[in-house]
Amino acid sequence: METGHLLLGGSTIVLSLLLPTAAIAQNAERRLDAIEVVGQTLEETLPQDLEAYGADVETMSSDDLQEQSFIDVSSAMQMETPGLFVAPRGGPFSYMDISLQGSRTQDMLFLVDGVRINNRLYSGTITDTLPSSMVERVEIVKGGQSLFYGTQAASGVINVVTRGYTDEFDGQVELGVDTNKGRHIDGYVRGAFGPGNYVVYASQDEADGFDTYTQVQPSVTDRNRSYDVTSFGGKYRLELNERLSLGARYQHNDAALDYPGARLTHYAQNVRDEDIASLGVDYDHSENLQLRVKAYWHDWDTEYTTINNVVGSPGDYDVRYRDTYWGYEDSGVNILGRFNLTNGFELLGGYDYQQYSGVDDVLLIEEQEEKVHALFGQLRTTDDLLDNASFSAGVRYNETGGVSATVWNASGRYDVSDVLYVQGTAGTSFLLPTAYQLYAVDTCCTLGNPDLEPEESLNFNASVGGEFGGPVRLVWQITGFHRSIDNLISSMSFTEAGLDPSQPFRGYDPADYNNRLFGNVEGEVRVSGYELLARFDAGNGLAASASYTHADSEEESAGITSDIQRIPEDFAKLGLDYRAPSGRFGANASLLWTGDQFASVTGFGTVNYGDYTVIDLAAHLFVDDEQRHRVTVRLENALDEEYITRPGSALVDGTTTNERFFYGNRGVPQTLHVSYAYAF
Repeated sequence: METGHLLLGGSTIVLSLLLPTAAIAQNAERRLDAIEVVGQTLEETLPQDLEAYGADVETMSSDDLQEQSFIDVSSAMQMETPGLFVAPRGGPFSYMDISLQGSRTQDMLFLVDGVRINNRLYSGTITDTLPSSMVERVEIVKGGQSLFYGTQAASGVINVVTRGYTDEFDGQVELGVDTNKGRHIDGYVRGAFGPGNYVVYASQDEADGFDTYTQVQPSVTDRNRSYDVTSFGGKYRLELNERLSLGARYQHNDAALDYPGARLTHYAQNVRDEDIASLGVDYDHSENLQLRVKAYWHDWDTEYTTINNVVGSPGDYDVRYRDTYWGYEDSGVNILGRFNLTNGFELLGGYDYQQYSGVDDVLLIEEQEEKVHALFGQLRTTDDLLDNASFSAGVRYNETGGVSATVWNASGRYDVSDVLYVQGTAGTSFLLPTAYQLYAVDTCCTLGNPDLEPEESLNFNASVGGEFGGPVRLVWQITGFHRSIDNLISSMSFTEAGLDPSQPFRGYDPADYNNRLFGNVEGEVRVSGYELLARFDAGNGLAASASYTHADSEEESAGITSDIQRIPEDFAKLGLDYRAPSGRFGANASLLWTGDQFASVTGFGTVNYGDYTVIDLAAHLFVDDEQRHRVTVRLENALDEEYITRPGSALVDGTTTNERFFYGNRGVPQTLHVSYAYAF
């Protein structure tokens, strides 16, 4: 990490610890009641709006994360979110396989405060740098959402919302350790300052980790996957008058993340340097007109180092990469407005501009720049027209590099009675090609193709649900979903693409790239399934939840249909929560069961690495009457289930016959987490 970032990160943590001193004296008598979050923007309330118009939305709160001592966002989603399957490859702060209602990893959009985080170099790489301590809530919007969010929202959107603004001063400092030699510290403060509101937060996580793989070769000397992640950020909201406000946000992530291999590895690490920033203007002209304008910037830089041992020559090393760069920059402007048309209708719409560039000196992507323009609008009913139903329909036009995509969306919800409702969404989505697919020049593989068109998706979600009230409350929902994606992007021969392999393409000789390039191929991804959800509240502090997801995910290419790999056909999640009436004690139990899960492994054919059950247990205790001091204990993977999150194979050391061995990325073993938090 750069010295400046270390100094700023350390200063932020110190500031988080020192700023409360004067305020604590002034607020000594204040009860620690729920703090009201203020200043939510039109953009921030969009997921709740989508839910009101028939979208299926799941929300995790900061309490859900803190009361179970989750280290990062992916670990929490793995155990808690119905319909979402997450398989971290190396524990916290690692790459993951992720599937929402049977989707491919690349079919889902990941946001932080509305800024897209998906890696624009590679569609299957999702963030590995987000701690849970900074989170106000995590919103998961299911079903195709390209109308408002653009590319990569074919199966849904995950939006991580950082700590919200408050008028009343509050904050927290937390320390934690775990049995993987992990250490954690975080803190935040927020409140009113000067003419506006502020939030400042910081965290530092590091661990020696655990053995990454179930099997490795003797040539591997770096076997544990360690991480060292520092995050800090802040935001400030200035209310110029009762109609106009400004908001600025910034977050920085520094990370040193080990990614060892199953053979030869002496040292393998990605060093991340990530910045996320936005500046927004909110204007409420009247009850009939609101406008939000936001400029954003996401810069993601990595230096990659791989040093291998030399088989048969102890002490000799093969430096494959040393501080080799790969990264991208994504920036743009979003304009979102709401206009009440009266007579029971309103219009929500706007304009998107995105510019991104990326380069990879490891897998060889030329530095190029893409620009995206989009116009979108949605017509909605209001309560003035229908008081027990809401309907919407919208369209988006997207243009990039001379290639356009037009998508539509329609949704609705109808409350049949006080205890029964039906809802659903239907529409199309698109997935723009990645920088690798557009501009790859890696001679081992496939040549990039700037003429690629987006993949196109058609999706349907329909639900029926209800709620039974009284002393005991039961909420239930049954959802069916279907999704198809065509115009798929894949490797193809120059001949299949209608090109002459004897002629240069982009100035490159096709023979240097195995006469293959990326193209839009005939074929289709098809996903269909259902989801069952129930939540139970006994009214005495005891609550439970259960979900079950079944998804048939297939891909057809060249007339051959096969299951999409690494997506479980069935999985279920159970949760049990208890909170004492006094609020001083609480306990949680979470269960994840994954059914059959298949992947093709070189030398071993198709293997089933699913059918495992993971149980987490957690408890927290406030040791004082004012509930300022909290101790939390979590036993992750309480039964020490041995399971793998991704299978693979590699050559046996010193083989002369290309003999291979099978290995798997290990799921987190039984791990004890203990933390102490002080709230003020």
